[in-house]
Amino acid sequence: MRLFVALVICIQLLAAGTLHLAISANPSRINPLLATDSASGEIASWVFNGLFKYDKEGRIVGDLARSWRFEDDRHLVVHLRRNVTWHDGEPFTAEDVLFTYKLITSPKIFTPYASDFRYVQRVEMLDPYTLRITYKKPYFKALQTWMIGIVPKHILEKEKDIMTSDFNRHPIGTGPYKLAKLSISGDIELVANENYFEHPPRIKKIHYHFLPDPSTEFLMLKSFKLDVGGLTPLQLERQIDEGFRKHYRVIEQPSHGYTYLGFNLARKKFQDLRVRQAINLAIDRKELVDILFFSHGRICTGPFMPGTFAFDPSVRPPRVDRQKARALLAAAGYDEKHPLSFEIATNSNNSIRMYAAQIIQQQLAKIGVKVTIRAMEWQAFLNTVVTPRKFDTILLGWGLGLTPDAYPLWHSDSAKIGGFNLVSYKNPEVDRLIEEAEGTVDQKRLGELYRKIFRKIVADVPYIFLYIPNSITAVNRAIKNVEPSIVGIMHNEIDWIKP
Repeated sequence: MRLFVALVICIQLLAAGTLHLAISANPSRINPLLATDSASGEIASWVFNGLFKYDKEGRIVGDLARSWRFEDDRHLVVHLRRNVTWHDGEPFTAEDVLFTYKLITSPKIFTPYASDFRYVQRVEMLDPYTLRITYKKPYFKALQTWMIGIVPKHILEKEKDIMTSDFNRHPIGTGPYKLAKLSISGDIELVANENYFEHPPRIKKIHYHFLPDPSTEFLMLKSFKLDVGGLTPLQLERQIDEGFRKHYRVIEQPSHGYTYLGFNLARKKFQDLRVRQAINLAIDRKELVDILFFSHGRICTGPFMPGTFAFDPSVRPPRVDRQKARALLAAAGYDEKHPLSFEIATNSNNSIRMYAAQIIQQQLAKIGVKVTIRAMEWQAFLNTVVTPRKFDTILLGWGLGLTPDAYPLWHSDSAKIGGFNLVSYKNPEVDRLIEEAEGTVDQKRLGELYRKIFRKIVADVPYIFLYIPNSITAVNRAIKNVEPSIVGIMHNEIDWIKP
């Protein structure tokens, strides 16, 4: 009997040391240089570190960097931490940073993150723990560039094909957690890095439950089998009870991202601005927010987030005007006998987007536009629709950092396979403004340029900017040291304590 009781206590203690989370898609490559989908990025964030990161106030602080200084506007000297080891015990040094830079800028890999380094002229190793980074010109994101995860030279330097390397499924990093288990369409387990340079995480294991269906995640939350999980506004308003609120703390904050309907501008029908303007005038964004979010969200008016230096508050969403929309379509050659028709492609594991596509379909039917919807599993959608640009329109979302960067999404150089300019948007004036902004260190001038970019992109209608949902998160009240901030709630997870 005593042995049985002791065994039960041990099991309870083991469970207490595990943080239970949910993940809705398979990570494709757990390599920070190649992690372009959200699932890969999330797992990679536990495994790898960059030179810099944001603190809870949104300020840039050192991560693998111990200290740094600018010798002038173009030269950055970085001193690395000396107490960092890779998960296999090998020491982390400046050679790893130099190797990562050479790899991400080489033709060996295809990654949109390479564009972040386009203004780095060279990286020099002054000693095993000191680097000098020279920029081609002053660059407004000189430090943010180095927030990307650093990869190990001693493992990857002899790898023939990084894109298909086994490393992408069995990564070795410097981060607070090590990957212990990765199953295709199955659960993922991470274990604490006991040699982590800040301190070992208080919670010893993270267990990601593979839950591609959001309703299953909600059922797991309601049965208290997850420690942290997202809630939809419908769930918050109508589907949780007092017991749920006693077990979970509900944290609601504006999300750092928006949802959009993007036009494939390489297709002739969408090269006519009148067509895009007609669709823009026919979509009722307020109705979308009201139906989808029960007012737990706001209408998106453009490509950069409210509260940042790039946002222009003078730009308002268009008022719904279906009569004018019909006139624009008629001028473009579409009528009842020859209606405009197109397909909306999106991922099937996001129920909100699925509902949004259906609402948009109904709204556009009121101006005679025939819309079909194609929904696919995320990885298949990414590989067969998004990456090869085989779509009419895509319904997707972008998560944005605290320092907006227009280049990856809006510069014409990014309108290529592997780039994030998925809709092939090209405007020479916007390109010029982006390039000027990148070399601008004066914050006032930078804001002026970005707000001008904001206005021009909105006027060109490459996207229908739809909505910014609120982020609603349920967190197990038993977990101590949870601190909501502008960067989210997981920024200090290594300090969390789960009794």
